[in-house]
Amino acid sequence: MTVAARRLPSSVWVTGLTLGAVAVVAALAVQAEQGPQPHVTAAKPSPHASAKPSAKPSQAPETRVPDGSGSGRRVVYSLGQKRVWLVDASGQTRRTFVVWPGSVSPEPGSYSVGERDDARTGSDGVAIEHVMFFATGSGLSIAFSNAVDGSSPPPAASGAKTGGIRMSKADGTALWAFGDTGTAVTVVK
Repeated sequence: MTVAARRLPSSVWVTGLTLGAVAVVAALAVQAEQGPQPHVTAAKPSPHASAKPSAKPSQAPETRVPDGSGSGRRVVYSLGQKRVWLVDASGQTRRTFVVWPGSVSPEPGSYSVGERDDARTGSDGVAIEHVMFFATGSGLSIAFSNAVDGSSPPPAASGAKTGGIRMSKADGTALWAFGDTGTAVTVVK
């Protein structure tokens, strides 16, 4: 056996490893471009009918649109769940996600997007984008937005009044594409 023949298997092996690594990196890059996706898990049945309910809230996102949130194409915002649903004209949820509300919340009711702004500085000094104003409360404008850098907002300083309802960058982009001026917004408890 020649020296070249003995090297062939190791070079094939190295080439195979390199191709595998490139495939993994490409798959991770595609996943990163798509951003975070909602993860829905099915509830497991309890083996005992008398099992006590857990004090911890479920980690599975609530995907069902809240009762009393209206009909038709709309944005639904739940104050208690700190969650938004994007609902199409047929009543199907197109996306749902958690939000970080400011210290001032809108009253439950029906609103519509009144003004949209590509970018500005939030009342907390953070650069924000995809700003969609829809209500007022305590003398402040209340709007959906996301931080330009994708960060979640820090806890509000003691006594600071803020009307921003922040979300992740991917969710802010989706809401911006869904809600034009005049889009219905329903706020529920």
